[in-house]
Amino acid sequence: MALRAVAQSPGLVHRSLSILSRPDGGAIGAPPLHTAPGQRRQLHFEVLHQSRVSRARVGRIHLDTGRTIDTPTFVPVATTGAIRGIGMATPAVDQVPLVFCNTLHLMMQPGADTVAAAGGLHSFTGRKNAIITDSGGFQIFSLAAGEMDLGGADNGLKGAGQRKRPSLIHKISEDGVVVRSYLGGGELYHLSPESSVAFQKKLGGDIIVPLDEVVPFNADAHKVHQAFRRSHRWQYRSLREHQSNPQNQAIYGVVHGGTDVALRRWSARYIAALPFDGVAVGGSLGKNRDEMIKMLDAFTPCLGTDRPKHLLGIGDAESIQAALPMGFDSFDSCYPTRLARHGSAVVLAPGGEYSASKVDMQKAVHAENFAESVGGDGCGCTTCATCSRAYLRHLFKAGEHAAGSLLTTHNIFAMAELMKRAAREITNDRL
Repeated sequence: MALRAVAQSPGLVHRSLSILSRPDGGAIGAPPLHTAPGQRRQLHFEVLHQSRVSRARVGRIHLDTGRTIDTPTFVPVATTGAIRGIGMATPAVDQVPLVFCNTLHLMMQPGADTVAAAGGLHSFTGRKNAIITDSGGFQIFSLAAGEMDLGGADNGLKGAGQRKRPSLIHKISEDGVVVRSYLGGGELYHLSPESSVAFQKKLGGDIIVPLDEVVPFNADAHKVHQAFRRSHRWQYRSLREHQSNPQNQAIYGVVHGGTDVALRRWSARYIAALPFDGVAVGGSLGKNRDEMIKMLDAFTPCLGTDRPKHLLGIGDAESIQAALPMGFDSFDSCYPTRLARHGSAVVLAPGGEYSASKVDMQKAVHAENFAESVGGDGCGCTTCATCSRAYLRHLFKAGEHAAGSLLTTHNIFAMAELMKRAAREITNDRL
């Protein structure tokens, strides 16, 4: 099997043959993947400023759909086509250049054909700015949570806070994954590399992601290697399917390898050598933030600098601050919205300083704090324009749904503001 796309990396072609061969010894039989003469990527990544003190950078992604994404950026998660509690077409969400929707959830409800009939996710949700759709691969991990116990501590890392529950995975094979609907009724859905791309074409996001298999940090070596090989074969097939009909959508390849540094480096070089429009880092990177940072630092230099880099499922303030100097441009996470539903605010440091903290708004200390807004002095969100900490605490104690919505609005705004502060730090070569 010829692999023209990876010929630029010495020794990679030979090693890729074993990765891309099926477990039964046969070859996938894919044609060469390459960018044909005259064919360009589906985005242009413009580096506006490269830091002199780290690999951090300020950039702008020009998408073929006509939309742009200023980086660095935080990407809120709108799993079912809405930021939980506040929807999609609201001022807080409008200010962020990219949101993340999930293919598996949307194909179950309302169905990809329904979204396509509406004109795609932008028309369906009223969103004007860019949308990235996940392949559904992460749900292989989250829906299979019955196989493991990741603990209850919510530290912002992928899978944190999940407890054992019945697995909805019916079957995982070379062909793809079969999952049982979480909506009840026992309906089965099949997701293959090709069908995942096809579903994402119907959803009409600006950026799509290939199907992959994610394993937890505590998976044994055999499971990690099995998922690693399969994920790269799936991504190859996804890219081939996408190239047959790009539809102005960009596609990001995903680096895997669990907590094995050698696998991560191999994956980074392999994905960077293929004609993906951007590079994302997925899978479990460790059981805590320190392990994650050490792992990222070990392989991110292999990712190259010519394409935007996205850190999947990691988006708390502390992790972003650690990953930005490694050259990542965007970060998605449901952490800020989940914080809001549990009564905690992302509060930025005063005076424009590039830092943030988590403040529990349900504590008694806020019961009569009528003077201070949720985010403190200087916050420009709509929640802080009208809502004191005392009032917000009252709403939470009263069980009002408005409490979560108000706090979600603030947290999304705060994360967007934090990224603006990060961009200033990078531009001034302080980060």
